[in-house]
Amino acid sequence: MVDVKMGDCWSKTKDQFDNLEKHTQWGIEFVERYNKFVKDRTDIEISYAKQLRNLSKKYQPKKNSKEEEEQRYTSCQAFLAVLNEMNDYAGQHEVIAENMSGLIFAELSRYIQELKQERKLHFQEGRRAQQHIESCWKQLEASKRRFERDCKEAERAQLHFEKMDNDLNVTKADVEKARQQAQTRHQMASDSKGEYSSVLQNFNKEQHEHYYTHIPNIFRKIQDLDERRIVKIGESMKTFSEVDRQVIPIIGKCLDGITKAAESVDEKHDTQLVVEAFKSGFEQPGDVEFEDFSQPMKRTVSESSLSNSRSDGKQESKSGKSKGKLWPFIKKNKGSGPEDFSHLPPEQRRKKLQQKIDEINKEIQKESDQRDGLTKMKDVYIKNPQMGRPESVDPRLAEIEQTIEKLRQESSKFEAWLAEVEGRLPTRTEQPRRPSEMPELPSAAVNNCAQDRESSPDGSYTEEQNQDPQLKVAAQSEFDDEFDDEEVLAAIGTCKAMYAFEGQNEGTIAMAEGETLSVIEEDKGDGWTRVRRNEDEEGYVPTSYVEVYLDRNTKGAMTYI
Repeated sequence: MVDVKMGDCWSKTKDQFDNLEKHTQWGIEFVERYNKFVKDRTDIEISYAKQLRNLSKKYQPKKNSKEEEEQRYTSCQAFLAVLNEMNDYAGQHEVIAENMSGLIFAELSRYIQELKQERKLHFQEGRRAQQHIESCWKQLEASKRRFERDCKEAERAQLHFEKMDNDLNVTKADVEKARQQAQTRHQMASDSKGEYSSVLQNFNKEQHEHYYTHIPNIFRKIQDLDERRIVKIGESMKTFSEVDRQVIPIIGKCLDGITKAAESVDEKHDTQLVVEAFKSGFEQPGDVEFEDFSQPMKRTVSESSLSNSRSDGKQESKSGKSKGKLWPFIKKNKGSGPEDFSHLPPEQRRKKLQQKIDEINKEIQKESDQRDGLTKMKDVYIKNPQMGRPESVDPRLAEIEQTIEKLRQESSKFEAWLAEVEGRLPTRTEQPRRPSEMPELPSAAVNNCAQDRESSPDGSYTEEQNQDPQLKVAAQSEFDDEFDDEEVLAAIGTCKAMYAFEGQNEGTIAMAEGETLSVIEEDKGDGWTRVRRNEDEEGYVPTSYVEVYLDRNTKGAMTYI
């Protein structure tokens, strides 16, 4: 009966361990599943933040493009502010991903490993306790069976002794032997009884400790482990919420920034910018007066009428100014237009020319900075020959000088057009001012034919076709007389070209490297020297491109580069 009860108890205990083992394993798997959910949420936040940043970057205005020019409008500025706020908004999702990864995923991953290790130790301890009590029970069973066997052996020995003692045919020696055998068996039974009693006492003690101390302690540890697992899941879920909650104020500020950007849109300001950007500069046409064809008299035309504008344009062309444009009725030129932007209205043309001059000046400054750097490098090489050869820098310096010269010629050309638009075309005694320090062509070399050009309806400059031939002849004779009055200058020295010069602008003269020319007018401080070739070809060349040798009887012995 005891055996059955004990077997049932051990079986039930074993079943409980199996159930607890399955439950705790499920608990760990649940934590791992939740941790996988956090990892997937982190990946989503990272991907979302990356997509938001790419979206913001995609719609950012491109540098040196029309989009960058559009940033002066408040609506475009507001959109740029929205893109910046969206970039910050993406940053907050990156913060969410970082906090979830560090505060939840990494923490739970570490905790799961600790949980598995602790669970393993608890069930190992439970199995050892179960094995120990089973070992004690087996020891008790063996002691009991030995006691039972010894008792039976003692009883059989006693019966054999009594039988031998009652048998008259048996010798005393045999009886004595049987009696000693019985006593030995009784002693063995007595010893087995004592051992069995001791083992039984020890087993009962071990069994009591097993069921009232060891197993409850192990179960409590497993229960505590599972409860801590449940608490950890709850704390992680709370952290999951707090991670989002912490960035809500900053996300709110981003949304407030978007709202503020939207409220900063000013339609009046933007439309005024459009007016300033596209105003033509033309005067409004006046009223057209009534022409009475019923009267036999010369028809008069209002000075402000459109037909009068045509005749006035002819008069203006005689004085060297371009015709007035009837801009409301002119078909705009298609395509990029001429280089001097003559297809544009005056105000737009002025802005384009000024923009082009600024771009050229930036390029000149860039090249000048490179030249200064190379000059310093050359000085270093001169002082420290071991670092490099000074002459190795000269080709690059010459190349930069040529580039700068070409840019300066370009700038001079556009400045002349700008001066024409602004009504201040430079004369022979007045040189156009430059925004940066650079040599400019003398006033005599400025292209005078710009005064005789006019803007045709298709946007290009053409010569006056309907001008009076007599006026043309008079203008030509005045032009020729202006140069006939000029005396032929005598040579004051010679110069040798250090570099080739193309001389594309009117008033300049081309020269080849190493060519020798006559100097008829030295540099006046504008960076140009007037030279002559073969007594019939004159022009200006950059002073920095030549070595000048003046005659002693003019300026004394003098050489400058």
